[in-house]
Amino acid sequence: MDKTVLVIDDDDMLRSTLAAGLRNEGFNVLAAPSAESGADILNKISVDAIVLDRMMVGQDGLSFLAEIRAAGDTTPVIMLTALSGPENAIEGLAGGADDYLAKPFQMRELVLRLNNIMKKSATASKLPRGLMFVDGEFFIQDVENPDAVPRTLALSGEEKKLLERLTSPVGNIAPASPMVAKRLRGKLNSVLSNIDIITIRGRGYKMTEPNGVPRNNKDTE
Repeated sequence: MDKTVLVIDDDDMLRSTLAAGLRNEGFNVLAAPSAESGADILNKISVDAIVLDRMMVGQDGLSFLAEIRAAGDTTPVIMLTALSGPENAIEGLAGGADDYLAKPFQMRELVLRLNNIMKKSATASKLPRGLMFVDGEFFIQDVENPDAVPRTLALSGEEKKLLERLTSPVGNIAPASPMVAKRLRGKLNSVLSNIDIITIRGRGYKMTEPNGVPRNNKDTE
C-alpha cells in the first residue's frame, strides 16, 4: 500500500492497538502520544493521513488541527472522539477535519474511511468557502465567525442530489431539470455569493466560483 499514517493519541493502549491494526492492513504507521510530539513528526516527515484524537492531555486535537491548517498543511485528517452527536461532528469538520469517527469503532471502518479521505484528497477539489457536507447534509458555515454553529441548507431530495453531483468534485457537469437547477441556484445565491450554478448547453449544469465572499445571512433555516 505504501501509505504512511500518523496516529496521535495520548491513550497508550489505544494508540498501540491502532498502530498494530493499521500496520496489519498494510499502512506504514508513525505514532505520537501527544499533539506536541505529533507536530515534531510533521515538521520532519510528510505523511498521507493523520488519525487524531480530539481530547488529549496538553494540546487538544481541535487546536492542533487548527494550527496545522493555518500553517497550510492539507494532510487528510480523521478525528477520533468519545463525544457523540452531529454537533460534535460538525465542530470537528468545521475545524478542518476530513472525517470524524466516534469511539468505539471497528478497525475495518477506520481503514475504509482512511482510504476514502486519501482518495478524495488526491482527486477531488475542496468545497467552496462557506459550504460544508456532513453526515449526508449540506451546511452553511459563517467564515467570518468560525465559532458559530453551521446552519443547515434546506434542500429537497432532488436539489441535494444535484448539489452532491456538482461538488464531487466541484467542476463536475451534472444533468438536471431546469426547475431543480433554478431552485438550487436561488437557494445558494441567497446565502453564498462566492458560488454560482451555470448552464452548460446540451450537457447540464456546473458549479463555478466567481469572485465574491459568502453572504452568511440567515435564510437557510
